[in-house]
Amino acid sequence: MAATEVILLQRVEHLGQMGDVVKVRPGYARNFLLPQGKAIRANEANRSRFDRERAQLEAQNIKRREEAERLSERMDGLAVVLIRQAGDSGSLYGSVSTRDVAQVVTEAGFTISRQQVFLAHPIKSLGLYEVKIALHPEVVVPVVVNVARSAEEAERQARGEAVSVEEEAEMAGDEAEIEGEIVADDAEAPAAEENKADA
Repeated sequence: MAATEVILLQRVEHLGQMGDVVKVRPGYARNFLLPQGKAIRANEANRSRFDRERAQLEAQNIKRREEAERLSERMDGLAVVLIRQAGDSGSLYGSVSTRDVAQVVTEAGFTISRQQVFLAHPIKSLGLYEVKIALHPEVVVPVVVNVARSAEEAERQARGEAVSVEEEAEMAGDEAEIEGEIVADDAEAPAAEENKADA
């Protein structure tokens, strides 16, 4: 199938800058670039329209980039927590998607869409993940996504403590042993008192 020529209306990673005429697969143009307003078809009418409106488009782009840069300063160092159920190996039941990340970042006070979240692949296990958020084609900010089973576990992960399932099991085992000792002590105490009473 023949490639489709488009004019980029903004910078598109791995493709080009605003104003570049590039060849792309027809499906990529039809399903992504054109509907999202990132490009227009490279025909004569659109070329002359782009040339006429270029200065205005560049001014709008600069304004949006400046707004995105201000927002990125506010988002600098942002870390969000996602509580998820996971198995003994730390594997999640399900996975964390771009929609989940967009939702939790929006709840933190920064309204973004899932299209702005870059995940190489869905998150499928507990841990800390650096996820890139594109506030503008030229402004990308990293956000730490802390995927944990509980708020306490998230806090430990954030402090850099290893939270392995084995440790969790050992801690639960230690707590059970301590509780067992307390129960045993309590059980011995009345018996000792009874012995005193017999004496």
